[in-house]
Amino acid sequence: MPDEPPAPPARGARPLWKDSPHHENQYPGAGRAPVRGRAKPPPSPLPQRDGIDPVRVRLPDDPDGQWPTVRAHLLARFGDAIGADRVDAMLAGGRFVSALGAVTGREPYAAGRYLWFHRDFAPEEPVPFPVGVVYRDEHLIVADKPHFLATTPRGRHITETAVARLRRELGLPLLQPAHRLDRLTAGLVLFVVRPEERGAYQTLFRDRLVRKEYEAVAPYDPGLVLPRTVRSRIVKERGVIAAGEEPGEPNSESRIELLEHREGLGRYRLLPATGRTHQLRVHMNGLGLPLVHDPVYPVVEAEGAPDDWSRPLQLLARVLEFTDPVTGGPRRFESGLRLSAWPER
Repeated sequence: MPDEPPAPPARGARPLWKDSPHHENQYPGAGRAPVRGRAKPPPSPLPQRDGIDPVRVRLPDDPDGQWPTVRAHLLARFGDAIGADRVDAMLAGGRFVSALGAVTGREPYAAGRYLWFHRDFAPEEPVPFPVGVVYRDEHLIVADKPHFLATTPRGRHITETAVARLRRELGLPLLQPAHRLDRLTAGLVLFVVRPEERGAYQTLFRDRLVRKEYEAVAPYDPGLVLPRTVRSRIVKERGVIAAGEEPGEPNSESRIELLEHREGLGRYRLLPATGRTHQLRVHMNGLGLPLVHDPVYPVVEAEGAPDDWSRPLQLLARVLEFTDPVTGGPRRFESGLRLSAWPER
């Protein structure tokens, strides 16, 4: 299921880094959005690395004078997370830079100054499937994201993500997604070429002005009356992999249609009216129709187990349809992917 456009972290949550709205950063306090009324940060003097932006740090006010030097602040800010020796090694190696060049750490502390650095990436197993480009113009890239590939950097998936791959492959360092698609789900994702237009496309998803159509393969139940609309209250607790349903005011809605069936399986069209986490998977499971190869519903398989490329979740974001907020014209895109559990005959 696609989520709503990336949201800022909840109050009290650990700060997150710039290129990933939900990835907990080992460098606390880095990459925060500018405060309203504060001047826009200057452009980074560092290029992207592997399609990922450098981390940006703003030196905060220091009314008590507790940080006489830049190094003192960096040690206070990052020392607990990565160790004082690592901070010193990064300074010695010229890893921290300002608009004027490499920072040694001996510079007098100056509140409001910006620094940048590249974080270290752990090795990632490549996802052995390409990102297809369905459509491209000066405003949009519409991509077919494969199963197992995250849309944006999160957790242990940083450089092996759809946005990082497309930035590298298309030479578009400013490319950003207008929405997200779950890592295990394949299909259409809309990316915005121009940063100044991203908000307009994100608003489409936030305000539910995009018609989204999914395809799924799940068990066939001849006794279940379809089509039907499912409404329920879905809750997802932080740190718990599976979402659940509970009594109360519904916050999710999906229309479920059976397209065809054979050999005990059905091919379904799923039309979500809302975008709760795992919504379609939860609703199908609630009907007794868990999606083929779903590692979470109805039973959570071993967390952290390596991906099995031969068993992709049978859920595909098939269609995106909307009125373009920039050009004013109608847009309709259809995925070129197919679900492996439903081969053509």
